[in-house]
Amino acid sequence: MKHLWGGAGRGRLSAAAVAVVPALVAAAHVGPAGTWLAGPRRAWLPGLAGVGSTDHVALTFDDGPDPRSTPAFLAALDELAVRATFFVVGEEVLRHRRLSHDIVRRGHELAVHGWTHHRPWLPAPVREAAQLARAAHAVAEVSGVQPLWYRPPYGILTGDRLLAARRTGLRPVLWTAWGRDWTAHATAESVAATVLPGLRGGGTVLLHDTDRNGAPGCWRAALGALPGLVGWCRAAGLRVGTLAEHGVAGAARVAGSPAR
Repeated sequence: MKHLWGGAGRGRLSAAAVAVVPALVAAAHVGPAGTWLAGPRRAWLPGLAGVGSTDHVALTFDDGPDPRSTPAFLAALDELAVRATFFVVGEEVLRHRRLSHDIVRRGHELAVHGWTHHRPWLPAPVREAAQLARAAHAVAEVSGVQPLWYRPPYGILTGDRLLAARRTGLRPVLWTAWGRDWTAHATAESVAATVLPGLRGGGTVLLHDTDRNGAPGCWRAALGALPGLVGWCRAAGLRVGTLAEHGVAGAARVAGSPAR
């Protein structure tokens, strides 16, 4: 059998190992993104889905802040006496500091949605770690507290993004119900009809306070749906608020901890 382990044999084994490495890297990168599937996520990873206290619903908004639309959401939430969690884009936070401060001043929670709103087609662990840390620093700077939560753009939690979140001290949270409010045909009625069938106590709702990554003007559908969604929750005996108040399973950090 000695000839099998000669130079030619070692060469074949080395070539096979080299061929396997890209596949392993790709699997490590893409594998965690399977959590985007809502059904398996709720069943097997309730903490990642944002499942919390059974008498509470977490209301969250992605992609802001946007001076064209976010103020309208802040006014509506004030009128409804509801506080929410805004997953913000780091570069927009620094571009619109006054608006970011206003979100916090009104009692809402800022969370991290990334430095930019990009899709992670290829592995880039160094870039993802640097950009997520930069976004978390921007949120801490304008809010005065270290952010707790991270929701990746498009809900795509790759291996790179998962590792970056751990290194940055952020807890990934996706959602249990969304409104599909980014489409050109979205209306207040369609948003409510999409959210409510999957909404129950302990749920986390995903909406958008901007059309920056959706159809022009689509934010008006989410805005128009807010009174009905909040009213439905209250009629069902459910409180509506931030993720920090939601009691997400496994969350160990305390909201309002001083920024590092």
